[in-house]
Formats: sequence, C-alpha cells, structure tokens
Amino acid sequence: MELLCKAPVLSCGARRVRGGGSTGPLGRWIYGAVKPPPPPRICGTPGGPPVTAPRVRLSDGRHLAYAESGARKEDARYMVVFSHGFTGSRHDTIRPSPEVAEELGVYMVGFDRAGYGESDPNPNRSVKSAALDVEELADALGLGPKFYLIGISLGCHAVWGALKYIPERIAGAAMMAPVVNHWWPGFPADLAAEVYNKQEVGDQWALRVSHYAPGILHWWMDQSWLPTSTVVAGTTPLPNKRDAEIRAKLKADGTFQQKMELATQQGIHESYYRDMMVMFGKWEFDPMSLPKPPCPVHIWQGDEDGLVPVVLQRHIASRLSWVNYHELPETGHFLSPVPGLGDTVLRTLFGNAKQ
Repeated sequence: MELLCKAPVLSCGARRVRGGGSTGPLGRWIYGAVKPPPPPRICGTPGGPPVTAPRVRLSDGRHLAYAESGARKEDARYMVVFSHGFTGSRHDTIRPSPEVAEELGVYMVGFDRAGYGESDPNPNRSVKSAALDVEELADALGLGPKFYLIGISLGCHAVWGALKYIPERIAGAAMMAPVVNHWWPGFPADLAAEVYNKQEVGDQWALRVSHYAPGILHWWMDQSWLPTSTVVAGTTPLPNKRDAEIRAKLKADGTFQQKMELATQQGIHESYYRDMMVMFGKWEFDPMSLPKPPCPVHIWQGDEDGLVPVVLQRHIASRLSWVNYHELPETGHFLSPVPGLGDTVLRTLFGNAKQ
C-alpha cells in the first residue's frame, strides 16, 4: 500500500526502482471504501453474453474461444498461435497476405485470452497461466508437439511465460512491440525511473496501483477524481503519425468503442484490469535472466513507439544475445497495419525472409 502515501521511488527521481513507505490515512481510507468488483457475466450462462465462436475446454473447466486463418490445418506445414494485445481479441493477427500464408503453408489461430471476449475469466490469471492456456489450446486443436507463438503488445507476456515454462513446446517465437514491466530487475534503475517518469501522470499511477495494490485497481480505474490510465481511455500522446491517424479513425468510426465492448463484455475487471495486474505486477522471473531457449526468438519494435519506450526494448535485446532484434524506423506501436510487415514476419520465422 506504500504507493498511496509515498510514491515508489520510480516516480520520485531516486535511483532505485523499488520503494517503501507506510500506509497512512489516505491508504487506510481507500481500503475501507473499496468494494469488490462486480462478478463477471460469463458467456453462455443466464444473463451472460451468448457464445458465438468455437471454443475449447481446458483442464480446469474454463473455455477459450478461438478464430482460425491462413492455410487449412490439414495442409499446413507450420502452426502459429497468436496472443493478442491489450483491448484485443481472437481476430487480431499480424495481417499477413493470404497468398504468403498459403505459399508458406501457415495455419494461424488467435484466441480470446482469459476474461476477454468469449473466453472464460480466470481469477488466478498469471504469466504462467497465460503460457499454459496457449499450450492447452494447441493440444486441444492438435497442433503437434511444437508450434510457433506470436505475441502482440501486452499479449507478449504469454510468450515470455512460454519461454520460461514450456520452452520445449515452442518451435519459434515473435514478439511485436512487447510491453515491458518497469520493475523487471534487469533494467538499470536510473533508466527505468527516467522512462517511467516520462509517462502521463495517470499512466504512472495506473501502473503503480497495478504493481503495489492490485486489490484496489478496479476502484482506482473506475473513480473520476484521480488520474487513471490514458491507454484505456485512448488518449495517450502518440508521436508516430500513422499510430495517431489509426487511433483517430478507430475512435471516429466507432471501432474503438466496439472493440472495447466486445473485449470487456464479461466485465472490464476480468479483461483489462487483470491484464494490467498480470503485466505490471510482481513477476516470478525476470525475462532478462532467461537462458537461451531451444528455438529462435524475434522482437519487432518501432523507434517511435509512444506506448513501449524503444530504449527499454533496446536494453532487453542487449541483455539477451539470443534475441533477434528488428527495430523499425519511423514506426510506432501499431505494427499490424505496417505494409508488408506481416509477410516479413512469416518469411523470417520460416526461413524464407526476403531482406
């Protein structure tokens, strides 16, 4: 609870990333005022949204909704699973051309991560559970002993989790503008603090609450008299022109709101807020301490990303010599719309890249 009375040293200009402090009157008042989040509206249950997508049943009884694309599974040479980003869905991909997917023989499947869209919530969601959900999905769909995994933005926590917990199942991995956790020990404290403090005030507090007091995140995000996340609101300053134009169009034509309603139809706490708690909470491992996995790993990152600081991505790449790092000039965070990039990613993963 220290963040509510003494901001973590990340935000105080000090050298260390982690900080201390006492609860204090404000913190005690907030804890007393906070009520539990409303129960989720489970798809397919009385009063819940309908089930419209194909789903697989997991070992714990939950369901994951999925969407297939690319080559027919029966004819495919490569099997790819997509882990969508924050606010995303099973339909999100890197948008390769159908011709290239067919040429290479790539079957692709995206899924609603736990609590999103039509996939059941997981009150015990974690980085590890995200990786194990991917594994169970792959097994339920018969993708074989090894498959490829591509993460998009915040969905890349499932990729890091897979490299930690199920590396023997991964034939190759790609991360597209992967979101970072400023509290990962591998970051130099001064660098993490400098980058953290450049964020909008509301985003600093949203991350702070997610990390130090996840139990009150739903209250923090729903109240209106203290600053909250500009990412959720869709108001984060975007330095890249393409990113800004894409977001403006999505908001103008109603797509932004429609995507949010679909993603959060079972409850915003079970989708967006659990995402924040998992991504920015306390990890069981530091990605920068992972040993070299038995598969190639790629990161694509734009140098004008307004959501994921390129300087932190460069540091990760410098720490992990086994990561193939691809920095894209004059490119922002939204990589799927970058012309030709989806085809480049597939050709790179499958050994036929046209450089």
